[in-house]
Amino acid sequence: MGIYSHILLGLDLSQDSDLVATKGANLAKLNDATLSMVHVIEPLSFAYGGDIPMDFSTVQEEIYRQAELQMRKLGSKWGVPEERQHVVIGRPESEIHSLAEELNADLVMVGSHGRHGLALVFGSTANGVLHGATCDVLAVRV
Repeated sequence: MGIYSHILLGLDLSQDSDLVATKGANLAKLNDATLSMVHVIEPLSFAYGGDIPMDFSTVQEEIYRQAELQMRKLGSKWGVPEERQHVVIGRPESEIHSLAEELNADLVMVGSHGRHGLALVFGSTANGVLHGATCDVLAVRV
């Protein structure tokens, strides 16, 4: 048995996700660990607040549907069954923390763009996942 038994990949579904998934799948294989994947969609209302009086529900549903399709492709490529492919809506940091605890994951892997300064303060999901996680977090440089 390896160091880790359940690895959760936090994926943004950008082209960098394949690199994170590759490293995660290899680490899972080395540790004979279960591999799960999650993509978190931030609600459009978070981005626009209540300032724009529009119904974003159909747009949000299409974003969700497209994310599920992308997750299925990645899951198929890396042998992650659908029941361990998660697409959720919320704040990425808190949703990844919650799912990691629910799954009893002992490692969360996320991609990191290596931002500095204000970009790190205002935009780093990897940094947000690191702080507050109850398990190990591995940031993969992308």
